[in-house]
Amino acid sequence: MSITIKDVEHVANLARLELSEQEKEQFTSQLNAILKYAEKLDELQTDGVEPTSHVLPVHNVTREDVVRESVTNETALRNAPDEEDGQFKVPAVLE
Repeated sequence: MSITIKDVEHVANLARLELSEQEKEQFTSQLNAILKYAEKLDELQTDGVEPTSHVLPVHNVTREDVVRESVTNETALRNAPDEEDGQFKVPAVLE
């Protein structure tokens, strides 16, 4: 697979970028170099290699979920600039 200047122009158009002719040529060669490097992965012998999602073993390090006392409604609304019926009252954003 090879990237052409037309491909770079198409992506630039989608991203709403204005590129000079020099930038288009530069990005074309850079993207082709990346693809050429990625093609080297095809040369690797991966038979018998177990698929992984991480290079290192990762495990969940979150704390245990513990039920505890929550903030009361009055405490939560104590610093509210405005409240109504036990809820924060904010200016309308839609008409």
